[in-house]
Amino acid sequence: MKKRFAKLISLALVGVMSAGVLAGCGNSNDTASASKDGVKIGVLVADVSGEEALGFRNYYEEYIQNNYDVTFEYTDALESAEDEKAAIEKFASKGYDAIISLSSSDRAQQIETCEEYGVYYAIASGVLDDEQYEQYKGYEHFVGQIGPSNETEFEAGKAMGEYYKEQGISTVAIYGAFIPNPMHVYRAAGIIAGLGDTYGGTDDMNGMIGQIFGDQAVDPSKIEGDVEVVAYLQGYGDTTTDELNAAIQKAPEAFLSVGMATTFFAQTLAQNDIQFADIDSFTEMNLDSMTNGTLTYLAGKYSSSIGPVFALVMNAVNGNVIRDNDGNAVSLSQGYLVATDVDSFNEYYVTDNGDTPIFDKESLDTIIGDAVTYDDVKALVESK
Repeated sequence: MKKRFAKLISLALVGVMSAGVLAGCGNSNDTASASKDGVKIGVLVADVSGEEALGFRNYYEEYIQNNYDVTFEYTDALESAEDEKAAIEKFASKGYDAIISLSSSDRAQQIETCEEYGVYYAIASGVLDDEQYEQYKGYEHFVGQIGPSNETEFEAGKAMGEYYKEQGISTVAIYGAFIPNPMHVYRAAGIIAGLGDTYGGTDDMNGMIGQIFGDQAVDPSKIEGDVEVVAYLQGYGDTTTDELNAAIQKAPEAFLSVGMATTFFAQTLAQNDIQFADIDSFTEMNLDSMTNGTLTYLAGKYSSSIGPVFALVMNAVNGNVIRDNDGNAVSLSQGYLVATDVDSFNEYYVTDNGDTPIFDKESLDTIIGDAVTYDDVKALVESK
């Protein structure tokens, strides 16, 4: 029977973690009841098992929650816009103060739902496209977004592709995750361009993105150029073991992923001696993969990179809604850090771990308070 590879892994991890996840939700409610004056934040998540997602969660629950009067409650994996809306409505009915989104099936609907229920809303992973931001930047309860812009996502993918082209790689497989997620689309398009390839005859970012969204998929037959893409795997939760094995049978020299490669593919790739690249986070599992020589390129973010978004939410809940100099919701871009060996990986990993994250309490306290301005937030984000 054809089984869904990523779904099974995700379900297995959720099974292992079920007691903790469910207990975590229960503990959140108990804590909220015991501390009625504390800030309560609901977190929307699509991915509950990826390295980046787990790093983000650990930072919020093990560091931020222990240093501030705040309670986080995470959703289970949200698979649709309907799931996201229902989660927001549930949080609103329980009196939650704000929503932080790590899920992106329909962020326009998320913003509108939070506005309807009077709940503050911020984006901590991915960003709205320019047209959506223009539409929603003036909404009262839209606090803002801090993370890599879509252009930054494209450039991150492009740099990855260029790295392997410069290494003399001639054949690759690409994992593009799921197409409805804009940041994955921009990353995938960037990889193709960086390899020296075109999509539908163009390597222009907007031209490629428009076609991919129009196709509602990456069509491998449209990829042509210097490096051959022998296989393209698409879909978080939709890639099957048969498809992965078929890609491996084509013997790509490298496997380039827009995210979650360590979670889903690292063991199989190691067994077949195929190096891989990922856009993810500086976590212990990714360090293990780089140490054993399988992971050879990581474009990563600090797990604490979502700290400033938390600060925006805290300010809003406490009456200081930060707006940019034009009076709009905050929109700040963060870049990626690249590691190609253990030493460069550890340079970033060791400094953002445990009780000493990059965005620690000392730094966040400088942008939480009644007198904090947009320029204060911008300066701190850009300093890291």
